Amino acid sequence: MKRFTGLGAAGVLLILAAACAAPKTGPVAPELFAVLPSKEGKVGSIVVNSAGSSRVIDTAYGAQLIQPSGEMVGGKLTEADVRASFGSTLQALPGRPASFILYFLEGKDELTVESKKELERVFIELARRPLPDIVVIGHTDTVGSGPFNDKLSLQRAERLREMMVFMGLAAERVQAAGRGERELLVPTEDNVSEPRNRRVEINVR
Repeated sequence: MKRFTGLGAAGVLLILAAACAAPKTGPVAPELFAVLPSKEGKVGSIVVNSAGSSRVIDTAYGAQLIQPSGEMVGGKLTEADVRASFGSTLQALPGRPASFILYFLEGKDELTVESKKELERVFIELARRPLPDIVVIGHTDTVGSGPFNDKLSLQRAERLREMMVFMGLAAERVQAAGRGERELLVPTEDNVSEPRNRRVEINVR
């Protein structure tokens, strides 16, 4: 199989686990389609259509180059090829969504000892992402009035947001909201102290 070089002029690199390329009609610019393995080593597949022909790419770094005439040429990239020609593009791709839950002391916006340790892992994950979009949602248990818990849940979310901004995240990329006692992780009756309900959920994209 042909090995492609000079990728910078080749055109578009698609990084898909499994997808079908749209049919081409008429002349096309040079385009390169390739399948890259995931971090776990899993390999998906794509179908490339051009000039009435279809090719399946289902191997790691397998590729099809579509010539301006529409002819497809099969080939193979190397990890070094991809890194050299598309490294900056790959770095800019958003990471997979991730979620974290941190817990609070009863009636306060202070994290538990265990969650303070977990917070370090959250920050490491956030630091790996060049432009993360983060939503922090605060919750409470059912101890206290509804208005009190609405305020407390928002305080918890805002507290985490402030910490993230302090560590260098852009303020406009971190949203905070409070749900009070409306979305209990563990359903309870009213006025029940439940540690697992006193939390913030951090969703990162």
